[in-house]
Amino acid sequence: MDRKELSMTQWNSAELEQIGAAEELDLESERGDGTLRAPVTMWVVRAGDHLYVRSVKGTTGPWYRGAQTRHQGRIEAGGVRREVAFHEAGSGEYAGVDTAYREKYAHYPSIVGHVLTDLSRAATLRLEPR
Repeated sequence: MDRKELSMTQWNSAELEQIGAAEELDLESERGDGTLRAPVTMWVVRAGDHLYVRSVKGTTGPWYRGAQTRHQGRIEAGGVRREVAFHEAGSGEYAGVDTAYREKYAHYPSIVGHVLTDLSRAATLRLEPR
């Protein structure tokens, strides 16, 4: 899926706030047959009007590879449950996402650096509602 293909559906402000403020997000990606994989818990950040997740293990991480099967799935965070599309973030989005991770997860100084590596940046997904 081309990262320039943006969803026509946008997050509403309440969803952005709730998901963006949540400490963690559960992500279920779709398999090729349309069924959902088991949820994976991860950090989520908001940068502007977009929500992002990253794979610490880069593009070879198991959940990231699963998300590439159909580029869609379901998320749940902050009391919001939504069907989403996964879009690869462009390098122009990385700085804002880095800043969001540093600010939100600063209370985990020994861990936050793991999502700020080139390996993790290359596995940054923008979550778009569908």
